Amino acid sequence: MSLLTIELLTLFPGMVEGYFRESMLARGIEAGILEINLRNIRDWAEDKHHRTDDAPFGGGAGMVMKPEPVFAAIEAVKKPESTVVYLCPDGELLTQKMASELATAKHLILLSGHYEGIDERIREKLVTREVSIGDYVLTNGTIAAAVLIDAVARYVPGVLGEEKSLTQDSFTGNLLSFPQYTRPVEYRGMRVPEVLLSGNHAEIERWRAQKRLERTRLRRPDLLNKLSQEQ
Repeated sequence: MSLLTIELLTLFPGMVEGYFRESMLARGIEAGILEINLRNIRDWAEDKHHRTDDAPFGGGAGMVMKPEPVFAAIEAVKKPESTVVYLCPDGELLTQKMASELATAKHLILLSGHYEGIDERIREKLVTREVSIGDYVLTNGTIAAAVLIDAVARYVPGVLGEEKSLTQDSFTGNLLSFPQYTRPVEYRGMRVPEVLLSGNHAEIERWRAQKRLERTRLRRPDLLNKLSQEQ
């Protein structure tokens, strides 16, 4: 039995089918600790043309996803323990902390919006959490859902080959990651910092901590401000 089951409701399952067959997501699925089901919302459309959208009341550009197929799709896969997440530009910003929280769920239903969004009654009645992956707009939420799945899956025990990676990631503890090097020791006149070659693990950890602070201060000072507020 999987540790986490994810139902992705979308109009474009083909956009991400290949993505979930690669890398750590594929390994998690093959190991049986992660289950990802792609559901085409059109399968729940009521008319012969499988229509899922209509013009917005009050006028305006674009189309709005109809409530009937979305309600039917969510109700068909929903369980008592389900968390329903709607991917949308005006949702709560996705963070490492949120990803780790969602990874503790047993059953996630991700709703990918399209056109000008979804009928508000879906959001009011069925959605548990609304999530945005950034301050920009995509043509639809399917790619955003794939990003969320990738971020969440890393926190499912056994998906990552090296669990220690989670503590070294950028944004862990509101700090960016430290610089990484590998062989050769010298390349085109650029040499790996000596401390990394020293074998002194305490010194290496101090160097890495310092570099995390320096990089964060230079590139994302807002994270340091957030860190100070939490302390």
